[in-house]
Amino acid sequence: MLWPMRPNDFSQPLATLMVATCNVLNLANPGRLFYENQDPYSQTEFDRKLTWLGDRFRMLNADVLAVQEVWDDAAFKGALGRSGLRYDFVAVPGAENDATRTGAQGTPRVGIATRLKVDALQSFAEFPPGFQVEIPGLGLHTRFERPPLVATLRMKHGQSLNVLTAHLKSKRPKFLQDAQGNPTEDRDDRKVMALASLRSLIMRGAEAMALRCLVIDLLHRTSVPLVVLGDFNDTPDSVTTQLICATNEIAYDRSARDVALFNAYDLQGDAALKKDVAYSHIHQSSPSVLDQILVSEEFVHNGRNSMGDVRRVDYFNDHLHEGRDRTRSDHGFVRALLRLKMAQQTEPSPAPSTSAGSSLASNPVPSAPKL
Repeated sequence: MLWPMRPNDFSQPLATLMVATCNVLNLANPGRLFYENQDPYSQTEFDRKLTWLGDRFRMLNADVLAVQEVWDDAAFKGALGRSGLRYDFVAVPGAENDATRTGAQGTPRVGIATRLKVDALQSFAEFPPGFQVEIPGLGLHTRFERPPLVATLRMKHGQSLNVLTAHLKSKRPKFLQDAQGNPTEDRDDRKVMALASLRSLIMRGAEAMALRCLVIDLLHRTSVPLVVLGDFNDTPDSVTTQLICATNEIAYDRSARDVALFNAYDLQGDAALKKDVAYSHIHQSSPSVLDQILVSEEFVHNGRNSMGDVRRVDYFNDHLHEGRDRTRSDHGFVRALLRLKMAQQTEPSPAPSTSAGSSLASNPVPSAPKL
């Protein structure tokens, strides 16, 4: 799809790319226990959840769909099937369902569905060497709880780009427990609560730091655009999000643009409708943006290395006011319409190999059924 030329716009045709991020809230197969304190989905609940998600996926109609909180990739594929849309590649590393694997264990995983050609796919679990962080009472925090996923994609006109899907540690207090999951500290003690909340903050900060290292490896001295999207469990102006973006460094270091990230919502064009509905989560009646789409400088219109722009960002959050129901999501979905110049085919940058541990080989790409 091409976007028509406008005065003072780009001097060459532009290709459009629709990307979206969705926290699907514990998407698991029926009868499967995913958390000890939660009942498995009944078949009726499961069918209702897949139908609801399928309707939302169809409404989003994204070329790249990033998802979080998937326990079973079979369930994700089932929801995509209910959408009636065709995705040529679907993957949720660590949540596969086949003859030898029974989905994610311990914590849900992130995944991707796309219509674009996939040149490489890599999941990162370990923090870079030397970047581990001490957590009070827990020891060294050395890895992501939910490994981020990097996909190198190629658009129809040949332009390559990297898409990074992430789900950072929540703000839920991290209490100590024994090997059987029994609490080992008084959860009713307010001072213990403060310490448990600090543990979560440090863990999320450590993950943000490790994600920043990955972003730097993907962007440094390359011209391959990067889109980072997912559930950050923090707001755009938070310390953790700013740590990932490092946008503030541009004010005193012009070279910092090369590895900076920008919030897509702030970059969208003048024609976009910016309404006061930009939130993706409601906690204790307070709306906030936890689900975000960040882009590299290639999407900054009129920037020094601009290759396109952000046309529009939409928040799909009406269901957050319909009451709590686990067959729906407790997060709003965020979608961005991006544009890229119809450039000649470029070679994708190699996936980082030194700053984080890899759980998948980047080449060849794992096969996935067409939906």
